[in-house]
Amino acid sequence: MIEQLHPRIIENKDWATLLFVLAFAVVAITKSAYENRFSEFTKLIFSDKYVKIYRDVSHLKSSFTVALFFVQIISYAFFIQLTMYIFGYAAKTDWMLFTQIVTFLTYFILAKYLIEKIVGTSFNINEFVDLFNLQKATYRTYIGLLILPVNAILFYHDDVPKMVPLVIIGVSACISMFSYFISIKTYQNTIINKLFYFILYLCALEIAPYYFLYYWITKAAQ
Repeated sequence: MIEQLHPRIIENKDWATLLFVLAFAVVAITKSAYENRFSEFTKLIFSDKYVKIYRDVSHLKSSFTVALFFVQIISYAFFIQLTMYIFGYAAKTDWMLFTQIVTFLTYFILAKYLIEKIVGTSFNINEFVDLFNLQKATYRTYIGLLILPVNAILFYHDDVPKMVPLVIIGVSACISMFSYFISIKTYQNTIINKLFYFILYLCALEIAPYYFLYYWITKAAQ
């Protein structure tokens, strides 16, 4: 009796391994090039010293920020795809989906930044928007670095409980809320003087974009 043979499907994880190695290499190089700054950056959740030292807007375009921006995009893209995989909406080894997520995240962040610059100029709160953007970018990068090693672990493990990405999202949300609290506390005088514009700014550029991002991800997963 001849047994029926079934093709063995081997998932290609080489592209993900290469990206993980590249991301960790960028982090290592950045740490070596900016040892003191990186050290203060890693303490961000425990101290606001980094935010106070590097609060100049010019740091938003520094090589330190640009290098870690690349890492955070990779990290967030992996986390989104892994979350979709854990909930049964996508394959974690689908590099085409990963490319789409990376492209979307890059355009989303850059477009949001440009729109915020336009709104800041229109409402005459350009200085506040620039400083607010720098602080948000700092904490967003921090979260991206925190979940990068977690992504690497989750990617090479199957049957990950659904609670894991939910916990990560919850912790990330808490860190983001903490960053908003620090920003409001730091720039409270400017906010009070332009309270209406600040509320409008929050609704239009901080709440609405993430709602549409959530809607896009859930719709794409269907």
